[in-house]
Amino acid sequence: MRTLTFTWLFTFLGAALCLVHYLFHDHDAFYMLFYALSVPAWFVSTFSNIYDISMTRMLVIYVLTIATWTLVGYVIDRYSVSYRTKRKQEK
Repeated sequence: MRTLTFTWLFTFLGAALCLVHYLFHDHDAFYMLFYALSVPAWFVSTFSNIYDISMTRMLVIYVLTIATWTLVGYVIDRYSVSYRTKRKQEK
């Protein structure tokens, strides 16, 4: 039985993270939260100035953030399915 619970959960987490950053990017707490939890944002400073960034580049960062969190959730789901399958075969 396949389950994608964590995939959807982490996708929504990434989308919520991006939405909160978009709405409240002027507040330091939300700004730091986004840059702490967004893996693509960790590397954007090597390619461009994070203080003067266009909305197109920010949109790319948002999409990559959501994709990264989706991938993390998918890996957790795949691991949990393989773990459950292995446990059932042992019994």
